[in-house]
Amino acid sequence: MTSLRNRRGNLLIGLAFIILIIFPSLVFSAPFSTAEVKAEIEQLLNRQKEAWNRRDLEGFMAYYWNSKDITFQSGSNRLRGWKALLERYQKSYSGEKMGELDFSDIEVFSLGSDYAYVLGRWKLQIQEETREGLFTLIWRRLPEGWRIIHDHTS
Repeated sequence: MTSLRNRRGNLLIGLAFIILIIFPSLVFSAPFSTAEVKAEIEQLLNRQKEAWNRRDLEGFMAYYWNSKDITFQSGSNRLRGWKALLERYQKSYSGEKMGELDFSDIEVFSLGSDYAYVLGRWKLQIQEETREGLFTLIWRRLPEGWRIIHDHTS
């Protein structure tokens, strides 16, 4: 009987400890506004597009998470790492080959205060040639600001 009381007591103490740890984080977590997240990310996408159109590839890349863990997928290819992505862009696009970039049909969905995903269309005009497709971006709010942690472009 004493053993059962001790187990119940320990269980209640453990449950109380878990509640004390989790409850304050739910109550006191930083509030966020979906509209605010949407506006911030749309502004960053606009800055990224402007950097591309100035032929500033490093400015364009500034909105990607500078980490070996970032992922980029396109077609049947998957890249990992900021440096690998920069090298891909440098190889495929430079100077006049960068053309004029535009984004449209942007939809931003908040996944809490620190994550969001974005659906959209891209269009690239390079002289007489037009390329276009869809993208899905996963954004994360990091100490340096919102950054793309995953890009799936088709």
